[in-house]
Amino acid sequence: MARRVSFAFERRSSPLFGVVHRPIAVVGLWSKKIQRWAQVVMLVDTGADYTLLPKVYAAHLGVRLDRDCRVFETMGIGGRERVYLLKRWPMQLQQWRRDIPVGFLTRNDVPPLLGRQACLETFKVTLFRHSTTFATR
Repeated sequence: MARRVSFAFERRSSPLFGVVHRPIAVVGLWSKKIQRWAQVVMLVDTGADYTLLPKVYAAHLGVRLDRDCRVFETMGIGGRERVYLLKRWPMQLQQWRRDIPVGFLTRNDVPPLLGRQACLETFKVTLFRHSTTFATR
């Protein structure tokens, strides 16, 4: 079994720099709606305390925000936001599985962010030469 997994950075146009390279990972999030793993391309965000998703993902995963989640306010670069938080949700990164906290924002104009709590902090994450590598040893 492989002990490391790598993903090439995503190339994006930038009005400031011409092109930027963003660290991404393709993860599976369990969907109660379809009863299988839903593949999500996520921005690897070592500055995010926990994983955050746009609101639309709640419907895809079969999460009822008003019944399944704890609601709270948080502050970020974009200002104050309401977050609907699940304390534990199944996530799969290749052969590794974790139960991670997942928050849903009330908006859809933000990318899915893979955060530290119970996720990135459980791997050795290396960002090098436009590649993101996850390892457990």
